[in-house]
Amino acid sequence: MTEIDLVNVFTHMGAGGNPCPIVVDASSLSTEGMQSVARRFGHESGFVLPASSGDADYIFRFWVPRHEMEMCGHATIGALWLLATRGLLSGEQVRIETRSGAVTGYVDRDSSGEPSVEISQPVGKVVDLSRTEEEDVLSVLKLSRRDLLDLPVQNAVTSRVKTLIPMKGVRELNALVPAPVRIEACCERIGSTGLYPYAVDHQGEQRFEARQFPKSSGYPEDAATGIAAAALAFGLLRNGLVARNSERITIMQGRTMGALSEIRVRLGFADSRPVGCLLGGSVARVESQILQL
Repeated sequence: MTEIDLVNVFTHMGAGGNPCPIVVDASSLSTEGMQSVARRFGHESGFVLPASSGDADYIFRFWVPRHEMEMCGHATIGALWLLATRGLLSGEQVRIETRSGAVTGYVDRDSSGEPSVEISQPVGKVVDLSRTEEEDVLSVLKLSRRDLLDLPVQNAVTSRVKTLIPMKGVRELNALVPAPVRIEACCERIGSTGLYPYAVDHQGEQRFEARQFPKSSGYPEDAATGIAAAALAFGLLRNGLVARNSERITIMQGRTMGALSEIRVRLGFADSRPVGCLLGGSVARVESQILQL
C-alpha cells in the first residue's frame, strides 16, 4: 500500500495552485508504479527516495502521465513542504538530487509555524529564436508580430528549456487557445519543453502573468509552472523588464483554468552578475489517499 498526498502548490490567497500528488516514501515503488500515480491523477507527481550518497539528503523523481521529467519545481516545493509538516527534515537547508542536477531547498517557518519553502535554480540562459523559429511559434499560436511587445521570442532555461513569448497585454494572453498536437511538434523543432507566453501586469511591482502550454505532458495547460517562471525571470532581466536586484518577481498563472496561481522568484547576484535564483510559493494540502499500486 502506498500513501499519496495531494497538495496544491503556488496557491494565491489560499486558492488555485498546481495540483500535485506526492509520495514522501517512494522507496518501494518501481518506475512503473511511479508513472501509474501520474496517470491515475493526471498531474505532475513527485516521489521522495533515500539518498544514494552523502552528497544529498534525498533523491526526488518526477513523472507526468507520459514520461519521467528531469525536474519539477512545484513537486519539489510540495514534497519539501510535506516533509517539513511531518517533522522529517533535519534542518532548514536540504540537499536534493534530481535528474537535472543538485537542488538546494530552504525551509523557514512563519509566525504561525507554517513551513515556507524556496528552492534553488541555476543561472538562466536566454537565447533569441531565429526568424524562422519565431514564425513557427507564432503560427502555432495563431499570432502575428502585432500581438507581441517589441521584444524577441526566446528560449530560456534554468532546468528545462521554455519558450518565452512577450504578449502585448494580459487580455491577449488569456485569449490564446492551445493546440496540443501542433505545440508538441513545434517544441520538438525548436528544442523546447513548453511554450510560455507572458504579459506585463504591473512592471513597477514586478508582477507578470503567464500561461504554460507543455510539449508532451498529457494535458494542454499547467495552472502553475515553477521551472518556467524561473526561466522567465532571467528573460525579464535580459529584456530590461525587471530591476537588477533581488526583489521579488511575481508571476501569476492559471487564470483561464479557474485556478489563479502565484509563483515567486528572487534573482541572486554577485557583483551585479546573476548567479541563480530562488523559486517559492505557498502550498495547501488537499487530501491523502492509500492506494494499492
